[in-house]
Amino acid sequence: MESRGLADFDPLTVNPSFDEKTLQPPGSSWLHVATTLVGVVGPILGLIAAMAWSISRGYLDLTQFMIFFVGINLTGMGITIGYHRLLTHRSFETIPAVRAFWTAMGALAVQESPIKWVAAHRKHHALSDRPGDPHSPSLHEPGFFNSLSAFWYSHMGWLFTGHLLTPDYERYAPDLLRDPLIVWFHKTWLFLWFPLAYLLPTVIAWLITGTAEGALLGFLWGGCARVFVVQHAAFTTNSICHLFGSRDYQSHDDSRNNYLCALFSSGEGFHNSHHAFPSSARHGLEWWQFDTSWYVIWMMQKLGLAWNVKLPTAAQKAQKRLR
Repeated sequence: MESRGLADFDPLTVNPSFDEKTLQPPGSSWLHVATTLVGVVGPILGLIAAMAWSISRGYLDLTQFMIFFVGINLTGMGITIGYHRLLTHRSFETIPAVRAFWTAMGALAVQESPIKWVAAHRKHHALSDRPGDPHSPSLHEPGFFNSLSAFWYSHMGWLFTGHLLTPDYERYAPDLLRDPLIVWFHKTWLFLWFPLAYLLPTVIAWLITGTAEGALLGFLWGGCARVFVVQHAAFTTNSICHLFGSRDYQSHDDSRNNYLCALFSSGEGFHNSHHAFPSSARHGLEWWQFDTSWYVIWMMQKLGLAWNVKLPTAAQKAQKRLR
């Protein structure tokens, strides 16, 4: 189902404002820095605690492993299928229930509300690796320490700036502003979906094990550790996939295809292919490029749950192919 309103809006033709084309990121507040610090450091500490607890017991039981593993895949693809390929690039259409499901899974990944995420990502495409790009590693001065700084900034340092505080929703996400379902997710993310990201695995583990220890491990493995893995799988696309890998197709930036990143990010690591064909529902364009998100979209299409699935033609790929 097409987003309500502005059906002819093309996210790939957004023209950034003059003020956005700057090397200096927007300013941030101490409150934003503090809450972001909690959001990215908390999962790291939780992962350490989860590993320490499980090592002290000598094993990771099946309940906690399944909550951790299933949670990674569902919420990870909530970002890749829901936030990214469906909402940001409109690579396919689907029924409202499926749209709501994948948006909910993305909201549980603890990477901000859907409208904020989409606006930042569309801005990235509009200014990719040019002044104003929210998280490019290519805009720093040469040198070893500057390179480390560039990696840190593109991986997660940019989250502490004002890029997520002052998104231009009307410019980058007017279609989503007119979609009541997505607006509801946007307005309720901080007070509903953020805590649910940790409460749901805790409650599920408690219902299965019936113990306080089980619930705590559910919080640590299904909440903190799962959020850490999903967050950094996404972060590597911004950092590693603009620095290391192959350039298979012509694009107007430094995006790269990195197979290792793709394995951990449900296919998002084929980033050069994505920047060459942003609207494509498939990022791993070769048969040997493992793109889990595409396989799920393909299955939805076969079941009649996805249609208008966008893919580059053989001629389009040949025209842009570099190797």
